[in-house]
Amino acid sequence: MPTFRYDPASGLIRPAHQHPSPNQDARPAGVAVDALIIHGISLPPGAFGGPWIDRLFTNRLPADAHPYFARVHRLRVSCHLLIRRDGALTQYVPLHRRAWHAGQSRLAGRERCNDFAIGIELEGTDETPYTEAQYQVLGPLCRTLMAAFPGITPERVVGHSDVAPGRKTDPGPAFDWARLRAALHA
Repeated sequence: MPTFRYDPASGLIRPAHQHPSPNQDARPAGVAVDALIIHGISLPPGAFGGPWIDRLFTNRLPADAHPYFARVHRLRVSCHLLIRRDGALTQYVPLHRRAWHAGQSRLAGRERCNDFAIGIELEGTDETPYTEAQYQVLGPLCRTLMAAFPGITPERVVGHSDVAPGRKTDPGPAFDWARLRAALHA
């Protein structure tokens, strides 16, 4: 199992690969981080690997590289962390800053989840099972984040579909919530 360290001064997770995104800003003053939102992403849809997720989150996705990219290349989005299919971990936004991952969202009566949540993307699709390597990283990573941000309880680890129902479906039915819930208590 990997071991992660959080540096509160920099907001960085070690040993994540750092790939800074410009799509971030300050969290509102006095707002504590108290939620984790699990997402699923693949670019183009259903394809894994390649530079496209990094390029989307850094505003460098070429509109002409794939027909789907013409629809999304102007989006200004990011997440805090991405877990690739092979378990590689990339960080785009320091955890004390607001990443632009949840969009219009609501959790437990609170709007604007980006203000108080950390976004973790898993390279995958709603229908494709996530990999063993991803779960091997996700469990310890979530436990590290829960220790660093005590407001994140197991009940506050949710899917994008939970905070944006009807608009988002990820991480989808292929995601093993029972496995993650067990890992949160390991």
